[in-house]
Formats: sequence, C-alpha cells, structure tokens
Amino acid sequence: MPSTPNGSVPKTPESTEQHDDTSTSSIKFGTPEALNHVRSLTDVGAMTRLLHECIAYLRALDVDLDTLLSQRSDLDKILNNLQRSADVLDIVKAESDHMLSNITASCDLADQVSSKVRELDLAQSRVNSTLLRIDAIVERGNCIDGVKSAFDAEDYESATEYVRTFLEIDNKFKDSGSDQREQLLASKKQLEGIVKKKLMAAVDQRDHPTILRFIKLYSPLGLEEEGLQVYVGYLKKVIGMRSRLEYEHLVELMEQSHGQDQNNQVNFVGCLTNFFKDIVLAVEENDEILRSLCGEDGVVYGIFELQEECDSRGSLILKKYMEYRKLAKLSSEINAQNNNLLAVGAPEGPNPREIELYLEEILSLMQLGEDYTEYMVSKIKGMTTVDPDLVPRATKAFRTGSFSKVAQDVTGFYVILEGFFMVENVRKAIRIDEHVPDSLTTSMVDDVFYVLQSCLRRAISTSSISSVVAVLSGASSLLNNEYYEALQQKIREPNLGAKLFLGGVGVQKTGTEIATALNNIDLSSEYVLKLKHEIEEQCAEVFPAPAEREKVKSCLSELADLSNTFKQALNAGMEQLVTTVTPRIRPVLDSVATISYELSESEYADNEVNDPWVQRLLHAVEINVAWLQSLMTANNYDSFVHLVIDFIVKRLEVIMMQKRFSQLGGLQLDRDTRALVSHFSGMTQRTVRDKFARLTQMATILNLEKVSEILDFWGENSGPMTWRLTPAEVRRVLSLRVDFKPEAIAALKL
Repeated sequence: MPSTPNGSVPKTPESTEQHDDTSTSSIKFGTPEALNHVRSLTDVGAMTRLLHECIAYLRALDVDLDTLLSQRSDLDKILNNLQRSADVLDIVKAESDHMLSNITASCDLADQVSSKVRELDLAQSRVNSTLLRIDAIVERGNCIDGVKSAFDAEDYESATEYVRTFLEIDNKFKDSGSDQREQLLASKKQLEGIVKKKLMAAVDQRDHPTILRFIKLYSPLGLEEEGLQVYVGYLKKVIGMRSRLEYEHLVELMEQSHGQDQNNQVNFVGCLTNFFKDIVLAVEENDEILRSLCGEDGVVYGIFELQEECDSRGSLILKKYMEYRKLAKLSSEINAQNNNLLAVGAPEGPNPREIELYLEEILSLMQLGEDYTEYMVSKIKGMTTVDPDLVPRATKAFRTGSFSKVAQDVTGFYVILEGFFMVENVRKAIRIDEHVPDSLTTSMVDDVFYVLQSCLRRAISTSSISSVVAVLSGASSLLNNEYYEALQQKIREPNLGAKLFLGGVGVQKTGTEIATALNNIDLSSEYVLKLKHEIEEQCAEVFPAPAEREKVKSCLSELADLSNTFKQALNAGMEQLVTTVTPRIRPVLDSVATISYELSESEYADNEVNDPWVQRLLHAVEINVAWLQSLMTANNYDSFVHLVIDFIVKRLEVIMMQKRFSQLGGLQLDRDTRALVSHFSGMTQRTVRDKFARLTQMATILNLEKVSEILDFWGENSGPMTWRLTPAEVRRVLSLRVDFKPEAIAALKL
C-alpha cells in the first residue's frame, strides 16, 4: 500500500471525518500500548465501548485504502513518465561530459596562444622602442643638419624649431654620452647667443617688428623668464622715452607761458592721460606675447614692472603740476587769509575763478590716477591661474607707491583750495543776495546750495574719503554759521509789527520781505535734507568699505541736525510773525465775551440770520492773514494759518468756559464751531478739525438733553471719538448749562 514520505497513510475527507469521530478514543489503535490496554480490561462495558471504537477505526482504514487504490492508475502513469525522463537525462549527461572535454581542450589551447601573444607583444614593444630610438637618432641627425643649414641661411625660426624638436627628443631619450646630443647642445647655445644678441640690438634700435620676431623664439628655447624680463624692459624703455619727450615739451611750454595767461597750452591732464594710455595699451596689445612667455604670471609681472614706471614718471608729472600752479604758495596764502580775517588791511586772497580752474584740473588728475589703478587691479582680478593673495598685494602696491603718495599731497592741496572756493562763493552768494522775480525765495538759497552741491560732488569724485569728510565738515560749518546768520537777519528786525501793518493795513513790501525770509529758511531746511540724501547715495557707490561709510555717516548726521536747526528757526520766525498779526484779531475775539448763549428759540432763529461774531472774526482773519498766502511757500502758509488757529481756539475756549448756556446756546456754539472749521479748512491744505476738537466736544456736551446722556458718549461708548477733555473739564462744561443740576453732575461716574 502506498504511503506518504513520513510513513503515514494519506487522508481523504471521508477518512478525516471518521478519524475525527474516533479521535475521542482513550487509546491509539495499532500501538503496543493499545494491546496492553485491551489485555488489562475487566469491565464488560469498557470492553464493549472499546470494541465499537475499534470497529469504527477499521472502517476508516478501509475508506483510506479504497481512496489510495483508486489513485493507482495515475501514479503508474507518473512513474512511466519519470522513467522516460531518466533516459533523457542519461543522454544529457553524456553530452555534457563531451562538452566539458572540448572546453578543457580549448582552455589549454587558449593558454598556449596567450603566452605566445604576450611574447610577441613584448617583442613588438621592444621593436617599436628600437624603431623610435632609431627614428630619434635619424631625427637628431636631421636636426643637426637643419640647424647648420638654418644658421647659414640666417633662418633662426627654423633653427629654433630644430632645437625645439631636439629638446623634445632629448627629454624622451637620455643619451648623455651621445655625440649628436653634444653637437645639438652646442648649436642650441650658439642659437641662444645669436637670438639674445639680435634681440638686444633690436631693442637698442627700437625695431619693434624685429623684437617681436626674436622674442617669440625664447619660449621654444626654454628661455621664457629671461625673454619676459627683456621684453617688459623694452616696453618700459619705450614708455619712459615717450613720457620723457612729452614731459620735456610740457616744461618748455611752462617756460614759454611764464608771466603770461596761457594756462590752456600747458596741459598736465593731457600729459598724464597719454602716459597712462601708453601703459594700458602696452599691457593690452602685448597681452598675447606676455602670456606666450609665462602665461598669466607674465602679464602680472608686466603690470608690476610698468607700475614702477608709473611711480617714477607719473609722480614727476604731478610734482611739476604742483610747482607750476604754485599750490603750496596758494595754500599758505589761503591759510594766512583764514587766520587774518578780522585783521584790518588783510591781503586779498586768490581769485576764486582761478581756484575753480585748478580744482577741475586736480579732479581730472586724481580721477585719471584712480581709473588707472582700478583698471590694473581689475586686470589682475580677472586672471584665474594666479595666486588669490596677489590681488590684495597688488592693490596695496598701487596704493602705497610713490605716485599714490604724491597724489595724496595733491589731494591735501585740493582740500584747502576747495574749502577756500566754497567759503568765498557762499559768502559772495550771501553778499549779492537779491529777490528773484516770480520766486518765493531770494537768490542766496539756490546759489549757496548749488555751490555746496558742486563742491561735494567734486570731493566725492576724487575717491578720497579724507577729502569728502573735510569738504563735508566745511559745508556743515558754513551752513551752521554764516548762512544761518544770513537767514535770520531779516527776521530779527525790531518793530516788525509796526512795519508790517503801517497805517492799519498790510504793507506789501514789508510782507514780501518777511515772507521771503521765512521761505528761505523753509526751503533751506528742505535743501539740506536733499543734499544729505544725494551725498549719501553717491558715497555708497564710491566708498563700499564699512569704515569709510561710517565716517561719511557721522558727517551727514550734522546735516540732519542742521535741518532741525533751520526748522526751529522757522518756527521761531513764524511765532514772531503771528504775534504781529494776532493783536489785530484779538479785539474781535474779545467781543465774543459780550455775546449771550442763553438763547430762546427766537434768539436762536435771529442768530441764524444775523451772525453775532463768526463772520466778523473770519473777515479779520482774511484781512490780516490771507493776503500773505501768495507771498509764502505752501508749507509756511499752512504753518502760519495753524498758529493763528491755535491762538483763536485757545482764546475761544477761555471765553466759552466763562459763559452760561441753554440747550439752544449749545446748538449755537456747535454751529459757530462748524462755520470756523469749514472756513479754515479752505485756507490750508492740512486738516484743522483736530484744532477745534475741544470746542466741538464742548458743543456736543452742551447739546445734551440731560446730564446722564454724557455716558452714551464716554468711555467704552465713545466709539471712534477720542476725548480731548478731561473728566474734570467735562463736569465743568456740564455745569455751564443753566438747566443742569449740580447734584446730577456730581453724581456722574466718569
């Protein structure tokens, strides 16, 4: 009977159920233990039960046997198939063994062939090496013959090419004892001597094409550094010669113009421009040659060497300029004049017009030097293979060279001249101050700030932070002293009110003078801030270093303070003007004290037709205030009107606090206040409602039906309204109503 691999009988579903039925049996049939158990039984009931279990177990076994027997035909078929497969496997095994023997034979053959190939490859490499060496020997022979032929024909380019080829061969094959090598080294040395001699001769004769011809032979001969030195030396020599000729021509013109006004012929700016142009062109036009010798390092070397020429010749030009323009003498005269300002018979200083010419020349010279330095430094920055630390070293070398030191001396003279020019022109602008037609200010304001703006722009263009700080400090000092005094001169006049309203009416001429003086201060305050912002923006572009910006910022803060000083002076002048106007308005205000606000309905209606005081007040304002509008700047007139409003409101509050009101009187006050707000809103561009806020709130309180209604507008119930009256003032206003009881007012919790 077939069985499963573990020796147990396969189970069908039916047998599984029957086994489940007998699984409750207390013994396991078919084992020695079951047989011993049966033998030990003595109870008939137990025997009977066990017999039934045994019968059930047998029936289950029969079912399992039947199931297994029914599968016999299928299993036979499977066994037959397996038998046929086994025959195929035998054939496959035989074929595999045959293939293995073939592969083994092929492997052995491949090993034999590979060893032969390696031997052939080694032999071939030796043959190739031998052939290359033979070619090198032949090529050396050709080089020897070629060099000799080239020498005879003076074809030094071909000779150099033969030597270059020899050097390449010699680098591959070190045959120290070779006769060919010795011959070629001797030829190389001979060629180097010829090339150097020809080049030096060409340099002496300044034969540029010949110089280019032979300098190109230095790299193939391995003489790059020496060639670089010779060629850069030649460039320095050419630039120095041209600069010397132009300098000598400049000196000649100076001698010719001695004692004559021929300033335009002695052009130091043009001389320095041509000098820098020669250096820059030398770097740009010879960039390829310098790179062919030593790469980017060659260009850097050329820049540094040519900078020595700049330090030498450039500083000479600047020194000659200082001598020609007598800057030291001028500076001494200016300093002497500054020290003797108060002395009687002090000598007259230099002509500011000539000084301006010198300033423009100095500025051009300084800008040339700065542009040249920036170009050279940026040229070095644009190189990728040089040492990164070279850029700060180069910048330092350019900034500390002799040219830079002489330029600093020129800048020192510039500061003195610029300060003198600025002071003289500001004083002149103040001295010739006059009224400008169709303008609200005098000529002094625009003239002074134009001079300051020009001087500061020029100082920034020098790219010298010390110059900017010095000129900026001078400008602040001028504005804070002489200019400030000139602004206040007109306002300080005594009896201003009497002059302004001569004969009871406004005097146009006096009003114009006063308004113009105030306008000058107003516009000056605005111009100071504009000047500050402009200088700040320009300095941010020219001076990126934080330390330099901090210096400028410190000086600019003085300008901001000056603007505030001008505003304070303007406020003081406005208050002085108001004190001349308000006495002409006060009588109308004082008459309000006689007006009753304990109104009946008929009185209230009559006031609506015949206004008791508001129109008279507004008429007084129009006569004494509005005529100045066309003479003032918009800002000044608005400030003037608001100061007048402050006076009127303050006086009205005092008067109203002394009156008694009926409810209709409260309505009358509200109507009067609204009329004032409406009129003054049309007189000024600024809001006036906040000026009348206290009066408006007083009218609101006096309009209440009963005392407790104030709580609807107070505290959390106030809404968007901000109370300008204190709780004590609210109680006081409530007490002005004739019909409000003091007990109710006192009981309020505000």
